[in-house]
Amino acid sequence: MTTRQKNEGEGNKSADRAYREKTEEFVRAGKVQDAAEDARKAVEGDEGKALKEAEKAGQKRARH
Repeated sequence: MTTRQKNEGEGNKSADRAYREKTEEFVRAGKVQDAAEDARKAVEGDEGKALKEAEKAGQKRARH
């Protein structure tokens, strides 16, 4: 059974805090450059077409 999270409404502060902590940890660990290189290879490689199609599909649903 899953644990239910407390509904904090709009602006979930605990989720924001957790996201920021994990992001800072990722940056401090020096993983950004490797992740960027992996992304570049994916876009320029065999996955590129599928990634661009997914991006377009996401943009269609986005609210601007």
